[in-house]
Amino acid sequence: MNEPVVRNISVEFVSKKAVGDQEIEMVERKGLGHPDSLCDGIADAVSVALCKEYMKKCGMILHHNTDKVQLVAGRSCPDYGGGEVISPIYIMLGGRATGNFGGEEIPTEIVAITATKEYLRKTVRNLDVESHVVVESRLGKGSSDLLSVFGSNTKAVPMANDTSFGVAHAPFSETESIAFNVENEVMAKYRDKERAVGEDMKVMALREKDKITITICDAFVSKYVDDYEHYEAAKRGLREFASDVAETYTNKDVITLVNTADTPESVYITVTGTSAEMGDDGAVGRGNRCNGLITPNRSISMEAAAGKNPVNHTGKIYNLLAGKIANEIVDSVDGVREVDIKILSEIGRRIDDPKVATAQIITNSGVNRGAMEKKVERVIDEWLSNITDITEMVIREELKTF
Repeated sequence: MNEPVVRNISVEFVSKKAVGDQEIEMVERKGLGHPDSLCDGIADAVSVALCKEYMKKCGMILHHNTDKVQLVAGRSCPDYGGGEVISPIYIMLGGRATGNFGGEEIPTEIVAITATKEYLRKTVRNLDVESHVVVESRLGKGSSDLLSVFGSNTKAVPMANDTSFGVAHAPFSETESIAFNVENEVMAKYRDKERAVGEDMKVMALREKDKITITICDAFVSKYVDDYEHYEAAKRGLREFASDVAETYTNKDVITLVNTADTPESVYITVTGTSAEMGDDGAVGRGNRCNGLITPNRSISMEAAAGKNPVNHTGKIYNLLAGKIANEIVDSVDGVREVDIKILSEIGRRIDDPKVATAQIITNSGVNRGAMEKKVERVIDEWLSNITDITEMVIREELKTF
């Protein structure tokens, strides 16, 4: 049983301008079918599949990191009402995975390839995984010597495998909520109504004082588009739906644009619904942060969290943990306008005892900062005390890294 830990927790009240008060704000979300997001999703799917295989065969999660997925785009010839993929998308699975435990071989390559194909099937619905994609596994061998840092089960508190930090903020601004939810709502609701909408959707939101412009880039699926007039009608439908979603998060003026580079001679249609079929490559860590957004107005980590093991890789765990802490502080502590969480690990130190965990808070006026500080410290301490819950939530696929 672990001894009680006295943690280095810092709460700071800052006077910087809140994001919502800044004149210019930019937010980006790369959707599920974007080549970079596909690499992130595959990396996590492979890691989760390996975790489950290790638990089934070994009773514990073995050392692995599957965060080196690369995607090389194929070639295609989309056309109104049809089209075809003429050269497949190539996906290479890199990283490390322990393949032997106690003399028993573990089929890491098969697990990884199977998980990749399953993820692609459920994510990009017009992609024929067997003919449109080539998947190759080049996973290196993880060392069973590293088992000692993992512990015998997911409730043990392991040592950090790196000196790295996690960053998160809460709550989302109006602009952030719009960028995040427009893509999510289109995929969850509108895509079934308009089959021409592809999964490769990027949303860029710009707020200039009280005006918000949303620029959407979507890879429409050519077999569901009859001609240019039909394409323009499909764009209008997507624009109207996205505008309706955006207006539920703000009272500001919203302008929505879709596929702005189109001309009657050149439109954005694809065979499969992802630009990975014809020119856009992808890699892990080049897209959304763990909160699902790219936010240049905020503090962010450049960590490629997807695919890193969820047991002791603090580059993954601390970014996810910081997000849970930030949101709980906003939900449970009165008077917090914005909070930034930063957590720094130290290699070889228990992951529940970071080098420092800090909260930087912008408050509403008239709050009792002394009482607020104690509540915030308590939230941080409780989450660190239960840090192995993050591992279990990742394995149950309850947390996203992109």
